[in-house]
Amino acid sequence: MAGIGLEFMEKTRYRHLGPSDQQQGVEQPPLQIALVEGPAVALPDPAAIEIGRIDLREAIERRRSLRAYDARAFSLEELSFLLWSTQGVRESVPDRATFRTVPSAGARHPFETVVFARRVDGLNEGLYQYRAIEHRLIELPTPSDVGDRMTAACLGQEIVRTNAVTFLWIADSVRMTWRYGERGFRYLHLDAGHVCQNLYLAAEAIGAGACAIGAFDDDEVNGLVGLDRPDRFAVYLAAVGKRAAEG
Repeated sequence: MAGIGLEFMEKTRYRHLGPSDQQQGVEQPPLQIALVEGPAVALPDPAAIEIGRIDLREAIERRRSLRAYDARAFSLEELSFLLWSTQGVRESVPDRATFRTVPSAGARHPFETVVFARRVDGLNEGLYQYRAIEHRLIELPTPSDVGDRMTAACLGQEIVRTNAVTFLWIADSVRMTWRYGERGFRYLHLDAGHVCQNLYLAAEAIGAGACAIGAFDDDEVNGLVGLDRPDRFAVYLAAVGKRAAEG
């Protein structure tokens, strides 16, 4: 008996799709959204950041999910590098498209990145939205028990209590479905994989490691970030922290 997953795969085949909003002349959605308008934090220019050099083959061979972290904090430069590596804008065509450090179907780039910064020098502990086009952070309202709520939302996984930063990728799904209709939901989940793999590899260059998180309570995570629309939702999370010293 076919379940919901198989039904989704069937109903998003091209033969079931009608004209997309783009094909019907609907105005393109914004390239970026503001979850809130809050205090802004400037981030160091990624081009000026000095990071450790690591051979690509070495990064691929070392890459694995890291679940035990050193207590050291990230510098703001290191966080800036990780954000740029996962959603950095290399070129922007106003009101049309952004071209970033990761691939995306049709250059739609449907994600907003939120970070829960636990240990980052120069940042108060809390939630921040990464505004990729301007390369800056916007501070989000953060409940006093954010650490406990984040851990509970991730079904008790302690990696979000012991790490330095948790990445949350929030889908603004209309950016993708505007062009691809219901099939766009397939693409945005594929895009999430591209983004997270860049995080894994970039973390290796700063002596850190990441662990992707797919097991989370959708309603709890969405509520923690203040999402109140059905077309905006968390798709993927990842914990990141420094590796313990070797030797």
